[in-house]
Amino acid sequence: MHNTRYPLPDLNTLPEDIQARILDVQAKAGFVPNVFLALARRPAEWRAFFAYHDALMEPEASGRASQLSKGDREMIVTATSAANQCLYCVVAHGALLRIYEKKPLVADQVATNWRKAPDITERQRAMLDFAMKVCQRAHEISDADFEALHAHGFDDEDIWDIAAITAFFGLSNRIASFSGMLPNPEFYLMGRLPREKR
Repeated sequence: MHNTRYPLPDLNTLPEDIQARILDVQAKAGFVPNVFLALARRPAEWRAFFAYHDALMEPEASGRASQLSKGDREMIVTATSAANQCLYCVVAHGALLRIYEKKPLVADQVATNWRKAPDITERQRAMLDFAMKVCQRAHEISDADFEALHAHGFDDEDIWDIAAITAFFGLSNRIASFSGMLPNPEFYLMGRLPREKR
């Protein structure tokens, strides 16, 4: 399954830095997620997109501390992408959520109805409540929303992270949806069954 409206570029025709990153992802994942090739048709936008993606999703790489775990970040993406009806991001980030949280049922719960999800904490529920408000009604955010998160131990920088991840993936959801980007089949099974012990 590939992007259906815009042809995916040939990896060998891409700039060296983009090729190198894609080959690195392929080596780690065992496949190339479609988003990497779909966005590579515009190299300058690809670089800007993944620079901001990495700053938000891997802050430790730039030396910035954050109280949000990798699972928390993927949970925000999965819930808000479901609200935006983005098939690609729900499936791809749901796979990462299952892996990071080590909970095979959590992504389906969060994507369908995070308010009733038994596999998330009250802290994560408060985080998603805020993320969904940013996703759907950012103009209504008030000091009370910050206070609700402070009560769960989030500081103002964590709150920025929650909002920025939500906003960034709002962009990503819309690009994936209008372009017809489809999730790789590999994502559907990732993290659903425990790995066999060797």
